[in-house]
Amino acid sequence: MKDLKNIIYAIIFSTIGGVVSISCYNYMYPRNNTVAEINNDKIKFANYIYDTTDVVVPEGLNFIYTSKKTTPAVVHIRTTYEGRTSSMRRNPFEDMFRDFFGERYEYREREAPKRRGSGSGVIMTSDGYILTNNHVVEDASEIEVLLNDNRTFKAEIEGTDPTTDIAVLKIDAENLSTVAFGDSDDLEIGEWVLAVGSPFEFRSTVTAGIVSAKARNIGILRDRNNLQIEAFIQHQAPVNPGNSGGALVDLKGNLVGINTAIATPTGTFAGYSFAVPSNLVKKVYNDLTEFGVVQRALLGITILDVNAQMAEENDLPVVTGVMIDRVNGGGAADDAGLESGDVIIDINGVEIKNVSNLQEQVAINRPGDKILVTYIRDGKTKTTNATLKNTLGTTEVVASTNSFSIDGAKFADIPKDLKEKLEIEGGAQVAEIENGKWKSSGITKGFIVTSINKRGISDVEDLSSTLSQLPKDDGVLVEGVYPNGVKAYYGIGW
Repeated sequence: MKDLKNIIYAIIFSTIGGVVSISCYNYMYPRNNTVAEINNDKIKFANYIYDTTDVVVPEGLNFIYTSKKTTPAVVHIRTTYEGRTSSMRRNPFEDMFRDFFGERYEYREREAPKRRGSGSGVIMTSDGYILTNNHVVEDASEIEVLLNDNRTFKAEIEGTDPTTDIAVLKIDAENLSTVAFGDSDDLEIGEWVLAVGSPFEFRSTVTAGIVSAKARNIGILRDRNNLQIEAFIQHQAPVNPGNSGGALVDLKGNLVGINTAIATPTGTFAGYSFAVPSNLVKKVYNDLTEFGVVQRALLGITILDVNAQMAEENDLPVVTGVMIDRVNGGGAADDAGLESGDVIIDINGVEIKNVSNLQEQVAINRPGDKILVTYIRDGKTKTTNATLKNTLGTTEVVASTNSFSIDGAKFADIPKDLKEKLEIEGGAQVAEIENGKWKSSGITKGFIVTSINKRGISDVEDLSSTLSQLPKDDGVLVEGVYPNGVKAYYGIGW
């Protein structure tokens, strides 16, 4: 009898223990919210069951509409770079082997493997014009575009502008989804924006954040003539490697910038992202698709940011704006009557707060365009109209192949095949020569200028800009090569 009671008690306590265990398990691990870990402990899958399928969107935060509108027009870009062929270390017995084996012996070369890259792009026209960053496609031997619907196309570079880090691609397609340009000047600090792109090759990724600042210069672009333009939109939408060239859009789905860079100590997003403003992008895009080269407009001045110390020292009524340090003779500013010490505070009704701000407002114009400049001189606010000029010092539209004349010599850009033959990166070739400084120095037709005073010359535009900055009454050392490969040096009195 006693054994029977013990058995009954064991069954009862076992049953109670089981019920308690199941209840605790269900309480601690509810079925409607499960998380399954995979090998990578940084990635988790989660399933959530909602009581309703309705989505409540607060006024002014409709990310769903914007995402659906823009993701079909943002593409993933894959690039291929040719590996460099490098000779193996020279064998000291090579000549002996060649003598012994004759023509059967060949000196071996080793080809490095091809490199790959990736980025994003934005479709601007239904027939396949795509915006991206120059650094995404620079030096690529092959470019492949993957659309949101999984179609792939080979792309050709329509034009590039390293000074703004913008490039235009073209694919052979029709009826594509597109994004329209927005007005980046109307973008407000604190306004919500979305970044759309392919970070880490995760295609069609959308992130959100607010605009933190405008007209930021972060010092990442370089140009030998100091013509780079950095007026970035700083925002907090997460951007990572692969997002470059992708879209920054407002909540109406309009393109307000091209995502380009991040401020990070790790190589991944750490709080701030930077995008080229759409007004500048639009101008560069129109130039590249229409002319194949950017129509660069210049005021012809060297400028400095105004700060509190400068304002106090110069008795200025403002502590923002841009002070003119030097005016280039014969430039747009010189013709308009601007002088060293003038402080520019407004261009065409847009307030100028810093150098980046001014560069952007000038750069959205073309040579020959007139701008209204408001400035302060001797404590008084004045205005003047300035007609912008190109890097060749004229108001004409330049072609993809430029020409430039100075002191009896006419220069032209070098054909690609000639650069490859001579194994040079660039230069400006004398197309015609008459009496003047260049001919007097001994230079003849066909000579290619590759450097001025040890400074490399990449093309005619570069030559013009370099010569305009040389001090007067000084000697100039000209280095170059003739089409037959003969190198030469000349001295010219400037």
